[in-house]
Amino acid sequence: MKNVQATAPGKIILFGEHAVVYGRPAIAVPVTDVRARVGLQTTGSGKGFRIIAADLGRDYLLVDAESDDPLATIVQIALKHLGQTVPDATLTVTSTIPLGRGLGSGAAVSTAIVRALGQFFEYNLPPADVSDLAYEVEKLHHGTPSGIDNTVVAFEQPVYFAKGRPIRRIRVGQPLTLVIGDTGIVSPTRETVGDLRRRRQAEPECYEGYFDEIEVLVDQAKVALEQGLPGLPAIGKLMNENQELLESLGVSSPELEQLIKAARQAGSPGAKLSGAGWGGNMIALIPARPEVITAVTKALADAGATGVIVTELR
Repeated sequence: MKNVQATAPGKIILFGEHAVVYGRPAIAVPVTDVRARVGLQTTGSGKGFRIIAADLGRDYLLVDAESDDPLATIVQIALKHLGQTVPDATLTVTSTIPLGRGLGSGAAVSTAIVRALGQFFEYNLPPADVSDLAYEVEKLHHGTPSGIDNTVVAFEQPVYFAKGRPIRRIRVGQPLTLVIGDTGIVSPTRETVGDLRRRRQAEPECYEGYFDEIEVLVDQAKVALEQGLPGLPAIGKLMNENQELLESLGVSSPELEQLIKAARQAGSPGAKLSGAGWGGNMIALIPARPEVITAVTKALADAGATGVIVTELR
């Protein structure tokens, strides 16, 4: 009897969301404090392939899945890539990554499933292959995804990413502390991206100008991150400037801006939304001092955050 386990982290976008859909670069980092976990265990012959996702209230056989079911889709795609037939096994999915909050839950689950199937059939799948497979399911989640979620989750490293360009991993010069604040509102990625696409089509010059400005910020942020702590004030300033541009793009929300303001007033040098916007999460850069961490997390809770994660970027 085989029994394998695999995991994958969440993610946040530090800089460049939305512009990355239009060919500009973005910087994303893994959030290892939250993870998707997958177990895959053989069962008796003839019992078929069963998928259990208690967090989603799902328990069904692969053969009974709808054609657009993301869990069934990634299983089928991975099996085809591995050249394997459907085994008699049970796949169990759990996750501590909040759904619909811009933390890459879908990409993490897909990545963990691919890793588990690779282990099950004793294949050592490289991160690039795992990322490519997970990307196919990202299309179901997001319509026109940039590919950044599956990339950073599969590689589990900070990445500088642009569609059609080689992936560039970032070596962070010094650990940085980030606080993630959850608005408690599901971030509708497909709707947000689609709405922005329609507005860009109506005013291409205006929106391309915003995307160009974001690209400049992303490139400056990459340099500051690689410099480490001497670049901390610069990183915070760039985060604030990126937030201003995201507000101009129409993807922020009053709830996000309330949390961002609270974090800044409590001692964060820079804060912005992360992900699609219209809800989901914001992120705040903070000095790694206990009193500042306590002040910012309390300020976010007082301002209405339904959840707060403190994570370290290395």
